[in-house]
Amino acid sequence: MIAGSKPLALLVAACLVFLSACGDSGYLLQSVKGHLGLMSRAQPIDEILASNDAPDVVIRQLETVVKLREFAVDSLQLPDNGSYHEYADLERPYAVWNLTAAPEFSMAPVQWCFPVVGCVTYRGYFDEKSARIMAEELAARGFDVDVYGVEAYSTLNWFDDPVLNTFLRNDEIHLAALLFHELAHQVVYLPNATSFNESFAKTVERESLRRWFNSHASQELWQECLQREKLSAEFRAFLNSIRQELQAVYLADLGNEQKRLAKQQIISASYKRYARLKEEWGGYAGFDQWMNEGINNARLASVAVYHDLVPAFQVLLQSVDYDLPSFYAAVRKLAALPKDTRLAKLQALSLHFNASLYQ
Repeated sequence: MIAGSKPLALLVAACLVFLSACGDSGYLLQSVKGHLGLMSRAQPIDEILASNDAPDVVIRQLETVVKLREFAVDSLQLPDNGSYHEYADLERPYAVWNLTAAPEFSMAPVQWCFPVVGCVTYRGYFDEKSARIMAEELAARGFDVDVYGVEAYSTLNWFDDPVLNTFLRNDEIHLAALLFHELAHQVVYLPNATSFNESFAKTVERESLRRWFNSHASQELWQECLQREKLSAEFRAFLNSIRQELQAVYLADLGNEQKRLAKQQIISASYKRYARLKEEWGGYAGFDQWMNEGINNARLASVAVYHDLVPAFQVLLQSVDYDLPSFYAAVRKLAALPKDTRLAKLQALSLHFNASLYQ
């Protein structure tokens, strides 16, 4: 699963205005300090390439970034602005660490609300230790928690987002996916609607990858991308089945101790089910790290946020014959609807999803 963008720097901009009115001033100040520290490291990519001082592997990847950025504007109608024309080496593996939480007997993630950006289902920290301290406090209060590294976040065009060293840790598929996903957030962003935003960006990301690899004679990479997608879809279906089992327990007329025991039994059994899945995959171990970090409500809810509405957006994209400007316009119309009406339309769209066409 690719970690998508988190509009943390929009919060930074908001806090510069509203800091005196915000109760959690310590958290907000770390957001400001962290983002400004990140931006201070940014250098124009053109200058880096001209100087040829960077390591060869970084030079090659930044050359790919330049091509991806041009393709995003020319072929995907993604924003033509100052984002991703600079590079910042943070000298750390992640841009931020996200904290998510959920009640012990609920799949509804905790939401945190801020000026301008609205309510989101995570708190982003530029310092991992701070994220884990907050996670410990929430866990002590009975919440399921998760802290995970995020390679990128979007400022939604409030700032010129740089390419980060965290973008370059993996292969071209991963790099392209991150860049397209982040730019998609600059096209449409709806406050208080994390799943809407992430599922839309995921849909744009996927369609953009298809076009990029098909147009650059990279059929082998596209087939590899499809295989990864297939395995990821099967893994998400597996996690969704766990989520549904747990949800049934939480809604049942049981005491807390009975729910706690049933929850543990479902989670324990899931590891045996995962072992069988791996056998079906020929031993593929790409999700071992996720499983080894443990299963809880917060972690399951985080996966759902990124993917639950993707089928609906995919159907909408198909309905406009994969014309991206028309798709963006249709999504903006959805975003303008009242919440209940919007969700009803998305649910209706998802009923027409045909997985066989999603390739």
